[in-house]
Amino acid sequence: MSFTDDTWTRTAGLRTAVENSAFLAELGAGSLDPATFRHYLEQDTIYLAGYARALSLLAARAPGPESAGFWAGSAHGAASVEVSLHADLLAGGRLPEPTGPALASPTTLGYVSYLVAAAATAPYAVAAAAVLPCFWIYADAGRRLAAHADLVADHPYARWVAAYDAPEFHLSVERARRFVDEAALAAPGDVEAMHEAFATATRYEWMFWETAHTREGWPAA
Repeated sequence: MSFTDDTWTRTAGLRTAVENSAFLAELGAGSLDPATFRHYLEQDTIYLAGYARALSLLAARAPGPESAGFWAGSAHGAASVEVSLHADLLAGGRLPEPTGPALASPTTLGYVSYLVAAAATAPYAVAAAAVLPCFWIYADAGRRLAAHADLVADHPYARWVAAYDAPEFHLSVERARRFVDEAALAAPGDVEAMHEAFATATRYEWMFWETAHTREGWPAA
């Protein structure tokens, strides 16, 4: 069994929690509160800027030009393509106006800080495992939600769903998995730490959906 197959199996319980999240269920049904979707987009825009930094750090430490080019290209995609999608959705006139500047929630800040720290200080293989859930879990969610979204006339979140079920996004997941599997083979002593990193990031993915649904913020001073 490859590392990525094994770690996907090991995190089945966490991924079930992701699949059962109220946020994704309501998003797929098209019933998600637009104000909640705005909050999610604002938080994800902040997250993507940090994720792009983590991917850039990972690219600089990659063992070869192909993996370095992939991680660097993914950093560009997170920082420009996905952020552009979010900006278009925020400005599309279907969401309520912002109530003030968006601040990183505790969960967003924790997830970004974890990924940047892993990319900067953990062994390359461990850092690669840490960034993988964001690719893979989004693609998995996009594929599952697309089947439901197609059944809803004028689905308000169809563009978001389509972006993460796009063939090119699924291809990027397969490439990311390949580089992580190669890293596991090259550094067998880091495999258990890789599993821990993948599980930690998967847990953050779950928390991100949960706290988006509750519109998590900082407690008042």
